[in-house]
Amino acid sequence: MKNKVLIIGSSNTDMVVQTQDFPKPGQTVLGGIFLMNAGGKGANQAVAAARLGADVRFVAKIGKDIFGQEAKKGFVKEGLDITYLLETDDFASGVALITVNAKGENEIVVASGANMELHPADVPDVIFEEVAFVLIQLEIPLETISYIITKCNNLGIKVLMNPAPGIKLNEALLKGIFLITPNETETEIITGIYPYDAASMQQAAEILHNAGVEQVIITLGSSGVYFSNASHATLIPARQVEAVDTTAAGDVFNGAILTALAEGKDWIEACEFACAAAAISVTRPGAQSSAPFREEFQ
Repeated sequence: MKNKVLIIGSSNTDMVVQTQDFPKPGQTVLGGIFLMNAGGKGANQAVAAARLGADVRFVAKIGKDIFGQEAKKGFVKEGLDITYLLETDDFASGVALITVNAKGENEIVVASGANMELHPADVPDVIFEEVAFVLIQLEIPLETISYIITKCNNLGIKVLMNPAPGIKLNEALLKGIFLITPNETETEIITGIYPYDAASMQQAAEILHNAGVEQVIITLGSSGVYFSNASHATLIPARQVEAVDTTAAGDVFNGAILTALAEGKDWIEACEFACAAAAISVTRPGAQSSAPFREEFQ
């Protein structure tokens, strides 16, 4: 049985400032605590999956700078297989500037750096060996995303896409995806429909199904997730917690879904498992550092 999972994506260093309210354009506000954390959607999801028990191979491109080298140390510490991690002298490692307000909401600006230099030639065939599921996001070039999807389809590997940050995706890209996990904003960008109730959620899901996506999970923050496939169209509630920082909640959810599927859980179990993991993550600050370990579910 193929138990290893492959995550191909971004690695960033998150520079986080906590403040009471977000500044308006042209306004300066005095913030509180400053934190520098390991981040990037790909790396966040890889760490989340590993902490939950998955055997994770992670592929990304980082710079040979202090940010990249510290990220690499973190990947080793978390037990990721980084045999095929790429390092470059030509580009800086990715960074993200994050502001978190008193409600735990966040605003993020990313300087992609080396992440946007991860090209198809950097994705060798060997990385797909012994892999049943591949998880991708949109913080690497679309050309590379398209190459990965085609490669996986040819090899019979199921592709999970977290379409973040949200951009319009064409049907040629969507038709090769096994599972897509947009949030509300990303759902509207991709389908033209904002999922504000069950009817609009299913309408948006049907557009994705008609484009060729087999499974759709629309993440709804504190309201849970809406899951749709040929057999289900159901809302799965989130665990209610007091949010401190929602920065990596979606990434933890995706890492957890990947882990659950690799373990053979059914869809409802997988969604409940991922919702529980995400709920734990928002109760503490940070991106990768907020991802829970499997023993926290006991």
